[in-house]
Amino acid sequence: MPLRIEDYALIGDTQTAALVGSDGSIDWLCLPRFDSGACFAALLGDGGNGYWRVAPAGPHRLLGRRYRPDSLVLETEFADEDGVVRVTDCMPVRDEHPDLVRRVEGVQGRVRVRTEIAVRPDYGAIVPWTRKNGGRLSFVAGPDTLYLDSDMPFDLGRAECPQAEFTVEEGEVVDFRLAWVAPQAPAPERVDVGAAIERTERWWRDWAGRCGYDGEYRDAVVRSLITLKALTYSPSGGIVAAPTTSLPEQLGGVRNWDYRFCWIRDATFTLLALLNSGYDDEAVAWRQWLLRAVAGEPAQMRIMYGIQGERRLPEVELEWLAGYAGSQPVRVGNEAYLHWQLDVYGELMDALHQTRVRGIPPDDPAWDLQCALMEFLEEHWRDPDNGIWEVRGPRRDFTHSKVMAWIAADRAVKAVEEFGLEGPVERWRRLRSEIFEDVCRHGFDTERDTFTQFYGSRSLDGALLLLSAVGFLPAEDPRMKGTVEAVQRELMSDGFVMRYTMDEQTSEVDDLPPGEGAFLPCTFWLADNLIMQGRVEEGRELFERLLGLCNDVGLLAEEYDPRAGRQVGNFPQALSHIALVNTAFHLQGDRGPIEQRATAGRAGRGHASSDEPSALAASRADDGSGGQPGGPHGAAPAEKAAPAAPGSPAPASADPTAPAEQPVPSSPREGG
Repeated sequence: MPLRIEDYALIGDTQTAALVGSDGSIDWLCLPRFDSGACFAALLGDGGNGYWRVAPAGPHRLLGRRYRPDSLVLETEFADEDGVVRVTDCMPVRDEHPDLVRRVEGVQGRVRVRTEIAVRPDYGAIVPWTRKNGGRLSFVAGPDTLYLDSDMPFDLGRAECPQAEFTVEEGEVVDFRLAWVAPQAPAPERVDVGAAIERTERWWRDWAGRCGYDGEYRDAVVRSLITLKALTYSPSGGIVAAPTTSLPEQLGGVRNWDYRFCWIRDATFTLLALLNSGYDDEAVAWRQWLLRAVAGEPAQMRIMYGIQGERRLPEVELEWLAGYAGSQPVRVGNEAYLHWQLDVYGELMDALHQTRVRGIPPDDPAWDLQCALMEFLEEHWRDPDNGIWEVRGPRRDFTHSKVMAWIAADRAVKAVEEFGLEGPVERWRRLRSEIFEDVCRHGFDTERDTFTQFYGSRSLDGALLLLSAVGFLPAEDPRMKGTVEAVQRELMSDGFVMRYTMDEQTSEVDDLPPGEGAFLPCTFWLADNLIMQGRVEEGRELFERLLGLCNDVGLLAEEYDPRAGRQVGNFPQALSHIALVNTAFHLQGDRGPIEQRATAGRAGRGHASSDEPSALAASRADDGSGGQPGGPHGAAPAEKAAPAAPGSPAPASADPTAPAEQPVPSSPREGG
């Protein structure tokens, strides 16, 4: 049986990463980049697909493991009947080439230790040539050359899996170092493993020391930020969604995707998590990566890119890998790069808006790009799309996607109003009003008092919880309260939020069989809504329950299977940790990332109170569809009043999304 996903820990060098199991086995490592072929792929197959284990040779037990404080240096302790041994693992932040170092240290008594390494380049497909030269092994296969330096000699009786056994006593250490070099590059110099570990620990502690969060959840926040930094490809600033591919969203199922790429969807929350935590350099690097990646014609904008901005991410299935817990297929690449998603335009516009709000100087090409995006969006916002979750079924009018088109128009208007940039602001105001009206008329089910997944449906979507966070409606608005109640009533499993309604009747939406775990970021978004509604202790209780899902070293996957009581999906997941950071700030009571996103650029103006019955009556006016969502796109019939935005009813010629003059509450504990 494979280890549970949560039994792994992460080490990395800000260009790639490895997963180290609680049994001392490294079962996943891609070299030299996150998206390179894995040389250890047992995670998705078995030992024949590559691993490197260091553990006591005989019967033993795990005593525990931890990261050294505020670092990515992992320590694992094992005990057998004769003593205790500690294995320290890390990947030094890269100078020339990637290194992975391991130190075995005797803690108590005498322990017989066994190590075995099966290097299998190209996702476990290739058995390399293995050669021995003194205390160094070399593994060569095509473009991959790896060197293993060791204090102990390896037995090459099975050249495909060299092994070594040795005894360590208290205070003794045995060191290993694995290095990858490019073709034709000279063999690397040997290194002092102890010094490399100390240097790596010091680098991470210095980085973590810049964290500006000092609240009660500091340990979880810092661990999440270190994880986010570890998932950053430092040469470009791009941040991968996860370092793995094909860890299943349902054990034994087919929802297995490659997440070693960068999603535009995550842009704004990532930016705000970094800025609020004091990591301006990383935020600027992420912004610059965004601008480089999306440069070009707006019609050619992708929903996701490679770590250096690559646009072609062709998807293939690796038939020789059995899949984690038999979950097939194993995929490399992600066909979703071909999808059309309306939300990414709003996401990019919002991310660039937030940088202006925080005083990061905009450059002229950025605004030129935004103006071009707006021209494209004006013509295409009505087009059906694949939605935030990249569903592989027919394109639809997803409510969240239309709201993000509204975000694009809203942030364009604010760029002119608040920052003096030049653009057709009146036209953008009209567009903003038109989209708002369209969403409130066709994306809201008045019978059930909730927004719906797409126009004309009765399905729910966890992404609807973002409508308040992005500033479309205040959390106190009855429509948002109704949506939150509907999510709690219909879209939760054992207290955690699913991504969207999923059953046999709705399988046509994503063209996949139903079934996956609860999506952890959605549950954080629910906590944010509760906090914004003034239900702070309920939000805190949910947040702390989510913290309880973190594994023993503080890591979260994409999803959680309540029935199996296990983490599922790719691991660790950047968006889960981003959401954790932002909700922790939200609970401090300051204007954290969630409220900053909802209110940025309002210059002291807030949403009108949602308890004004005349406004609500206007916003829920019968449009002739019997109060049900759906119907054609376009303006309301002339004889009907258009739905108004929160606030006092406005004349037909006014902008229904314009917020009324009203102070913004300084914290979720005030004003609501």
